[in-house]
Amino acid sequence: MIEDSLAEKAKKQLYKAALEINLDPNLLKIIEKPMRVLKVSIPIKLDNGRTKTFTGFRCQYNNAKGPTKGGVRYHPNVSEDEVIALAAWMTWKCSLLDLPYGGAKGGVICNPTELSESELERMTRRYTCEIMPILGPHIDIPAPDVYTTSKTMAWIMDTFSQFKGYTEPSIVTGKPEILGGSKGRKEATGHGVALTIREYYKAMNQKLEGATVAIQGFGNVGGYAALFLSKMGTKIVAVSDYSGCLVDDNGLDVQGLLDCVEKHACVIKHPGKRIDRDELLFQEADILIPAALENQIHKNNADKIKAKVIFEAANGPTTPEADEILEKRNIPVMPDILTNAGGVVVSHLEWVQAMSGLYWEEEQVNFELERKMVKAFNTVWQIHNQRDVTFRCAAYIAAIERIAEIYSYRGLFP
Repeated sequence: MIEDSLAEKAKKQLYKAALEINLDPNLLKIIEKPMRVLKVSIPIKLDNGRTKTFTGFRCQYNNAKGPTKGGVRYHPNVSEDEVIALAAWMTWKCSLLDLPYGGAKGGVICNPTELSESELERMTRRYTCEIMPILGPHIDIPAPDVYTTSKTMAWIMDTFSQFKGYTEPSIVTGKPEILGGSKGRKEATGHGVALTIREYYKAMNQKLEGATVAIQGFGNVGGYAALFLSKMGTKIVAVSDYSGCLVDDNGLDVQGLLDCVEKHACVIKHPGKRIDRDELLFQEADILIPAALENQIHKNNADKIKAKVIFEAANGPTTPEADEILEKRNIPVMPDILTNAGGVVVSHLEWVQAMSGLYWEEEQVNFELERKMVKAFNTVWQIHNQRDVTFRCAAYIAAIERIAEIYSYRGLFP
């Protein structure tokens, strides 16, 4: 049996919520498809003097709520199907968090570990040039994603600014602070994951302190989620990345792991018991955080999950088939469009600061992040209980109902 594409999986999640609320079929016909998908060729000169052409994409899924917003990833598995799905999830995420954005996503098919920094810069600048007709602070605002960084955003900002003839810091978010980036942005997604977990335990009247956590993917998101959760008193008992998996029933040294990743770009060089990387998902833990790539929990492994609850820090880590299995096993899944929304919340705050020329201290940024995350969690929790639906379906219902209300006022042009 051939599995659905990622975009088809995103549609299945949309359809389930649409059916629950009897969404107008005419509106569903609009929001089930992306507004725009751009495919570009990116020829650059490599350091050895040869020319290589990369392929890039930018999908703007829906702009009913405002300019589209979404990350840019550099990865060998980037595809048009993937960016459409990720842009769709970004649309629902921005709506759920009540941000004045639609959803977008971009990417370049490449292996960034095989490119020098100068090659990455040339590729980024050429990619920016190719998608520039659909970029702008009020049109589409990129941000970092897999294998892209604040420096990548600086290159995009500078390229856009050079063509415009003036510096435009609001064209991207996730920039270095010296260029108008927001305090707290780097930690924001992981911070939001920890806040969601805290609120879940609070709503369940359970004690978070002492809870055990397994984290698949110890990059920026997984690393900061571990840091904030450890400060809340949890025990991080298993972590993994591309290099392998470390486990310790007594709790791993989170700061030591972060230092190791900073120095060696992997967790496996940190002291600890090593197991097969793929075994991370099946560890005995109260909380499982998939923070790597999509489709990690699927129909062939969902029955092996031992965690009591799953919080999706990655985008699309659980397939619809796995969702059904986990639901039957009474393992709740807190969806990505809520759990990992901290990044876009602070991206919005960064955009607001850049547009106004006013810059806030980290305390103010974190206050707004917490306020937004708690409000969105409470909305999802309430719908989950009122309608007796999964947390994912509840999150989608909240997001879609908001977009439906916007269309009821804006109408359909022409």
